[in-house]
Amino acid sequence: MNENENLGEKRVLETSEKKGLQIRDLILVAVLLAAGAVLKFFVGSLINIGGMKPNFIIAMYCMAIALINPNVAAAAVIGILAGAICQFFPGTPYLNFASEFAGAVVMSLLMKIPLPKLGKIDFKPAAATLFSTFVSGGLYTVLLIFALRADKATLAAYIPIVLCTACTNAVLVQLLYIPLKMTLK
Repeated sequence: MNENENLGEKRVLETSEKKGLQIRDLILVAVLLAAGAVLKFFVGSLINIGGMKPNFIIAMYCMAIALINPNVAAAAVIGILAGAICQFFPGTPYLNFASEFAGAVVMSLLMKIPLPKLGKIDFKPAAATLFSTFVSGGLYTVLLIFALRADKATLAAYIPIVLCTACTNAVLVQLLYIPLKMTLK
């Protein structure tokens, strides 16, 4: 066969679809969850509102999900891992498994929704983190009330904590998202 006969053939570009998380993604998730644990332990100790500390682990799994954009199942695993890390900190045992699972799944779903950019800045990570933290903190609060058979005063005490944590997480993720995204490219 000579070279001129191949000119008329149609070229096919073969691509392989990414299945699951790559090693690079796993390392990023591990580093961010570890950073969240360190922030929760050290910075959370400085920010202590009535015995409650903000949960920076939520911000870090939201950041990981925003950066790697995993499928919902992989995001659920990230949430369960975040819940497991939360077990090393004081609090009500096991509630974080459900709340972080839900928060991670919501974050993954929200990152898949196309949102318009404001100028050149994509605020989807901040908006998705804000809502995911509401879901995670809200579910944790509801489960805590049922687990401890707490009264409505407990709910009233947790609402400002969840709101403040959600706002803090949204700002933190938005500030770190752009430089980390550029670094990872």
